[in-house]
Amino acid sequence: MKEKEPNMPEHELQEITVESAETATNQSDSLQNKPASDSDPLAELQKQLEESRNKYLYLFSDFENYKRNAARERMDLITTAGRDMMAALLPVLDDFDRAAKNGALSEGTTLIHHKIAHTLKSKGLVSLDAEAGDEFNPDIHEAVAEIPAPTEETKGKIVDILEQGYSLGGKIIRHAKVVVGK
Repeated sequence: MKEKEPNMPEHELQEITVESAETATNQSDSLQNKPASDSDPLAELQKQLEESRNKYLYLFSDFENYKRNAARERMDLITTAGRDMMAALLPVLDDFDRAAKNGALSEGTTLIHHKIAHTLKSKGLVSLDAEAGDEFNPDIHEAVAEIPAPTEETKGKIVDILEQGYSLGGKIIRHAKVVVGK
């Protein structure tokens, strides 16, 4: 029981102690009147543990998926990091190729051409080899023109290559521009 405080009247002290007793009684009654399913604290804890495990597994799998996707995006970025620069250098490489076909390159210019071509290949640039007589493939070729086929065998096949196609990291950065026999 509480001691009497100096400035508190006797009847207020009795009201406080009666309220405390009623609260304690109500709490003990509510504990005794719980249903049987709630009275088993072990089952409740096991249920909470199972829910926590499931939440953990979902979060863990989401995080693993995120890491996998981020790694894939990072690898794609690395393999195609110089894509714009390579695409900008392709016309220069084309000019070198045209000059080499016409025999207009000096020995020094030929060395520069080979050096540029080798450097671009070492960075992942791959030429999509298109040759006259190959079957036209719209996935890697772009038909710029169609001409009447000189023979029956050349129908639907490449007659001439105007620009070579290139890929970088397995992705086409420029389709080969070709003339197709019709």
